[in-house]
Parts: sequence; C-alpha cells; structure tokens
Amino acid sequence: MPRIALHTRLKPGSEREYDEVHASIPAELAAALRAAGVHDWTIWRDGRDLFHLVEVEDYQRMRHELRDHPVNVAWQARMAALLDVPDDYSGTDSGLSLVWALSAERDGAAA
Repeated sequence: MPRIALHTRLKPGSEREYDEVHASIPAELAAALRAAGVHDWTIWRDGRDLFHLVEVEDYQRMRHELRDHPVNVAWQARMAALLDVPDDYSGTDSGLSLVWALSAERDGAAA
C-alpha cells in the first residue's frame, strides 16, 4: 500500500481548534475517504506544524475523486479557516519526497 507523507501548517492561534475539530471527523467524510481508497490517515502536530501519513491506493485518484465531493468541499472550507495554505484538491500535489527509510523491505531483513 503506498504511503504518502504530507506537511501542512496552522495559522497562529488555531492549534486548539484544529485538535478539537479532529477529535471526531464526520462519518460522511470518513466514508468518502475510504471510498476514494484511503486505508489510513494519521496526523501528528508539533506546534503549528502538521505531519500526515496517508496510506492510500492511489493518491492522485483520491484527490481527483474528493476535489468536488460535497462532504470534502465542506471539510476543506472548514480547514481553510485554520491552515496557512488551504488545499482545494485542484493541484497535482504528490506529497513529501522520501529521503530515507529503515524497513525490512529495503534492507532484505525478514519482517
């Protein structure tokens, strides 16, 4: 399963609200993400910096499918109030570039 790493940044002072909003995302959004091929989406926060790890069948296809999905459009509008750079899913973002990884697959070790 491909894993995509992302970095986003919050507007100053929006940390608590971001955490509160993500305490429970709408069931309709979770369903739309899963229907678009997302198997897991984890977010870590360090101050205003957010680090995402997304396990998704096809990241570009997911973005395309969610770009105009009403639930995602509403969610992205909500996030736009909190993020330094909002994402409308219209670009060709491909995530962060992998620099290095220690994994069984890469060094030949058994899992």
